[in-house]
Amino acid sequence: MPSTPSKEPKTIPANVRLGVTEKALLDERMGELGISSVGEYVRRLIRQDGAKAGRKASAGGGERFSTPKRFLSTDLGTVWHGNSLGHFKRSKPGSVDLIVTSPPFGLVRKKSYGNEDAHLYCDWFRPFAEGIRKVLNERGSLVIDLGGAWKKGIPTRSLYHFELLLMLCDEYGFHLCQEHYWWNPSKLPTPAEWVNIRRIRVKDAINSVWWLSPTPWPKASNRRVLAPYSDAMRDLLANGYDAKMRPSGHLISKKFGKDNGGAVPPNLLAIANTESNGAYQDYCRENGFDIHPARFPALLPEYFIRMLTNPGDRVLDPFAGSCVTGMVSEALGRKWDCVEMNSGFLDGAVVRFRDGTTQGTSQPPSSYVIHTPCAVVDDDTPLPSDGGKSWHDSSASPASSSRPASSSSPSVVPSAAGLHQMASSSS
Repeated sequence: MPSTPSKEPKTIPANVRLGVTEKALLDERMGELGISSVGEYVRRLIRQDGAKAGRKASAGGGERFSTPKRFLSTDLGTVWHGNSLGHFKRSKPGSVDLIVTSPPFGLVRKKSYGNEDAHLYCDWFRPFAEGIRKVLNERGSLVIDLGGAWKKGIPTRSLYHFELLLMLCDEYGFHLCQEHYWWNPSKLPTPAEWVNIRRIRVKDAINSVWWLSPTPWPKASNRRVLAPYSDAMRDLLANGYDAKMRPSGHLISKKFGKDNGGAVPPNLLAIANTESNGAYQDYCRENGFDIHPARFPALLPEYFIRMLTNPGDRVLDPFAGSCVTGMVSEALGRKWDCVEMNSGFLDGAVVRFRDGTTQGTSQPPSSYVIHTPCAVVDDDTPLPSDGGKSWHDSSASPASSSRPASSSSPSVVPSAAGLHQMASSSS
């Protein structure tokens, strides 16, 4: 690997003597990184160390523990302008019952809302983890919504959100109560290069939502967030069923026929994030304010606020953005604090707390269709032998022209589930 270009001439020699074991370890590590020069390896370490120091300085310098300033207040909560590290420092230990937030994602490409590079994400988040652990009640919960990230230039995924989860549990004593996945049915098929052009990956349509707590037993009740019964379950409740052992090995008792007012929801949260108009967007456009580009839908914090807190409990969002969490907490009668560094985003958030504009609660139920895998298949499409690395238009490729002449379009064949259904009906 060639050395990294630099305007500064490399004229200062640095010599080091290594033992046999140290040299073997060095060679092994350089091989893993694809580096052939010891000098380039040392320069890489220096750059990484400097980047970490720079980030710690930016987070921990004079502004690190400065007290955020009050931006807006209601009867139940306050919007604070400033760094949430300062808010943690001045907050009473154990004073928060729920932290629900969506930190800047560890994306490769920088966005206007302040993303951190994925490989430095855990280092960047550690000071916030310390503050969260301090202010969170022992029976409280931490809910973190994180979008996935792709590695730059290749169709593989970053592990930053899993590394963050492990760090919070291993280093700060959190327990993973349950992972949730927010499925956005309206999400665009991205990244286009891998999904639409080379067609070697499928649409990334979920965010990981980690529900953590300092204890394995946080206060919680799924009765607060029941889903409507299916037609089949309503029919079962009305007409009864046979209480017996099922082929799966599950014992279905008579208690299964009790009407609990709704079904226990899954940990897949289906919420379309389609809002492009509304009081918040209209207010921002009318006044020339920035519209926050990564707002989560109000139903996401509402689900966790209802399930994990009581009226009068305190909710905190340390990366508040346009203060969706605060708006929902206000509507549900919870005390709340929202902390955001970007005053431009807070200018637009003001409208969320005006009389008559609070939204996001008591929405009518809706449903979305999820097709079973292989609902439509095309067995004639050739698989690229190099995994799609050297891409070309498949419609003009020799492989595609080798299809039978009668095959003017991809042939659709039944999936395994479809074949099973056909066999059942024919018998």
